[in-house]
Amino acid sequence: MSGMPNAATSVPNAIPATLEWRDDTLYLLDQTRLPLEIVVERQACVEQVWKSIRELKVRGAPAIGVAGAYGLCVAMQDSRTESVESFRARLAERAAYLASARPTAVNLQWALERLHARLARQEDAADAAALYDALVDEATRIHAEDQALCEGIGRHGVALIRPGCGVLTHCNAGALATTGIGTATAPMYLAHRCGTRFRVYADETRPLLQGARLTAFELQRAGIDVTLLTDNMAAATMQRGLVDLVIVGTDRVAANGDFANKIGTLGVAILAKHFGIPLYVACPSSTLDLATRAGEGIVIEERASDEVTSFGARRTAPEGVAVRNPAFDITPHALVAGFITERGLVGPPFEHNLASLFS
Repeated sequence: MSGMPNAATSVPNAIPATLEWRDDTLYLLDQTRLPLEIVVERQACVEQVWKSIRELKVRGAPAIGVAGAYGLCVAMQDSRTESVESFRARLAERAAYLASARPTAVNLQWALERLHARLARQEDAADAAALYDALVDEATRIHAEDQALCEGIGRHGVALIRPGCGVLTHCNAGALATTGIGTATAPMYLAHRCGTRFRVYADETRPLLQGARLTAFELQRAGIDVTLLTDNMAAATMQRGLVDLVIVGTDRVAANGDFANKIGTLGVAILAKHFGIPLYVACPSSTLDLATRAGEGIVIEERASDEVTSFGARRTAPEGVAVRNPAFDITPHALVAGFITERGLVGPPFEHNLASLFS
């Protein structure tokens, strides 16, 4: 795809771009169709962007943030001929609407607030069209910064991946979750590019199989040695000594280092602690929430029951059975060896060290 901000190092050509802003139009890769089909959808209105985010057509905290920023531009396109006052009022309303699509991933709210702050600084805007242009400019900056953040995480994490090691990851924090080379996968892509030989074990990630459909798909396409595991194979794989390192992504990191990630991450972290395997969290600054003191303050999204009661198009559970389907869980900071950020590796005590690096 053309028209995207330049990155220092691009995603391998075999992996489709997550999104594109071209000719004043937002295009999103429909990730619910992967790995069987590669379908790119034009986003015609803000309601479609909201639905695409909610239905996980675009997912992963960084990619959601960029999509939300461009989505707000889409939302304001029909207001370019209104008064400045009307434009600002509609902006607040539509930003709140977009923010409701996914409550846990902090990047969405962060990006929308950043666009709102940009317009607050445009006090001398001549008309609504000038405000719209400022929105697009800021969204494009967020897009380019996301790509740079991925590169930074890769540079600071690549030394963790040593020749012959086994790396386990959970869900998808790869190129498909960002607009660059991913967060958890960024060190993997750079290590692979440097010729380091290693193996990745990708948990399938029930109930929506992001590890199977997305992580295995993109790593295999990039030529990285990847082995797919069912979620309940992680313990046995660690027990056999095949895993030397765990790297996961995150949707929100609290000030004390507790973090939210795809459901099942907590179990992986407990297993890693038991087997003496270090767990690192790839965390761009856009995902750090210093305003939330600890993990209990993170809102956990609860999703529809049919994601659990069916496998593909086939129902696998009895009608009427009670279902819990939290999309994320909270891993305590005590289970974390360190955070891989675009500014460096951060070790404990996390509350002090994260604040010192990013406040």
